[in-house]
Amino acid sequence: MKNLLAATLDGLEAKPVDVETTFTKGLPAFGIVGLAGNSIQESKERVKSALLTNGFSFPPLRITVNLSPSDLGKSGSHFDLAIALAIALQNEDIQLENTYVFGELGLDGRVKDTRSIFPILLSLKNRSLVEKAIVPKESLESLSLIPGIEYAGVESLSEAISVCKGEVAGSRVDAAPVEGECIGVSGDSFWLLREYPEDFIDVKGQEVAKRAALVAAAGMHNILMEGSPGCGKSMIAKRMRYILPPMSLEEILHLNQYALLGDEASSFRPVRPFRSPHHSASKPSIFGGGTSRARIGEVALANGGILFFDEFPHFSKTVLEALREPLQDHRVLISRVNSKVEYATRFMFVAAQNPCPCGNLLSTTRPCRCSDLEVKRYKQRISDPLLDRIEIYVTMQESETDAAPSVDSAAMQEQVVSAFIRQKERGQKRLNGKLDEHGIQTYCVLEPDAEEVMHKAVANFGLSHRGVDNTKKVARTIADLEGSEKIARRHLLEALSLRRRG
Repeated sequence: MKNLLAATLDGLEAKPVDVETTFTKGLPAFGIVGLAGNSIQESKERVKSALLTNGFSFPPLRITVNLSPSDLGKSGSHFDLAIALAIALQNEDIQLENTYVFGELGLDGRVKDTRSIFPILLSLKNRSLVEKAIVPKESLESLSLIPGIEYAGVESLSEAISVCKGEVAGSRVDAAPVEGECIGVSGDSFWLLREYPEDFIDVKGQEVAKRAALVAAAGMHNILMEGSPGCGKSMIAKRMRYILPPMSLEEILHLNQYALLGDEASSFRPVRPFRSPHHSASKPSIFGGGTSRARIGEVALANGGILFFDEFPHFSKTVLEALREPLQDHRVLISRVNSKVEYATRFMFVAAQNPCPCGNLLSTTRPCRCSDLEVKRYKQRISDPLLDRIEIYVTMQESETDAAPSVDSAAMQEQVVSAFIRQKERGQKRLNGKLDEHGIQTYCVLEPDAEEVMHKAVANFGLSHRGVDNTKKVARTIADLEGSEKIARRHLLEALSLRRRG
């Protein structure tokens, strides 16, 4: 009996799988057991063809492949190579200590990449379960970004057999450099790109909204923009993506792990995701789900980046109310009979809405066609508990076609990077907008006169405990943008001016 190591995804987490084979007397047959899914059962034909075209002759015996543990459901064509090697090397004395094998086989024995190999190896590495891996050669470019794993890239089944026997080394690869500019902060490395496909220089006027966008980006704060149609809400939201804080290697890897799990294209560039689902999107598509196997949704795909809800009040009530937990707890748990999957949701929530159903309530040139009752119903579609989780609110003026451009994305990104460095130099693991209560007490220190302003604000505006915390977090970011060690009175006043009223 020959054993090889492979793995399967159970939600986000990879579980090691032993590939065991036996050749026993009986009618010639080839079977795979161990809760193997359809994609693995189909692999029998691929494995047979690949072995036969690479010089292996099947003995007149019964071949049984067991994928252990047998009570764990398994799926994926990446098991092909491990199954074929376990059969081909049945009578060979080989030592593959802590070496995992992944790859899909072509009928001619070519070893192909699959989307599941990267998230599996990343999960195994995060738990220090893998040191070496035999993988498709075409996978090396992406896999080389996962540090601390020694890879042997192979192009064919015969080459993989030679690698296992120690006859050839296979294609080795060094750790790949991350694209973009690297900055070092307190011994850690972060990457950013100075590319602006959509630039803030195109946004004319709207100085208050651009300032609010800068503060939101610097601390990854949730922001709601309200204004008449065409005033630039979507323009600002789309441009915020390119001024967000730099990314660590861990963030880049997890971003791609989630993208691959969501059947999205992977990109190892340090650009944070931007997800903008339509307001008619269903609840499972936003939060993830499925009848039997829990799938990833938009809130998880936006992790580390921006989740943008345009036409905010037009989203269904169930979607809006379900958004509270991901915004507060920064995670979403999908529970099904057969699986329970937890995804991180540390995204920056950006929302845009009109002031009324017709959109002209704030207009000075066009009359509003809505009754007071219609406006009230429109506003009431978004509950106060949800609004209380949005730290920054800005009312935008009508579009100003004759206004001169004031600031570009490069200048705004420079300020965001400076604020980011100050946050990291304080020892923060999370940016200001995602601090927990302990982090707020530790890092959001008010000067005495700012404390007085906060006490008055609580008394006059009836701020909730969450409202006080959110105001402190925004004030902390404003202070970081100015290079201030503590939160001064002017910082707190600006943070209060960015809060929703009424």
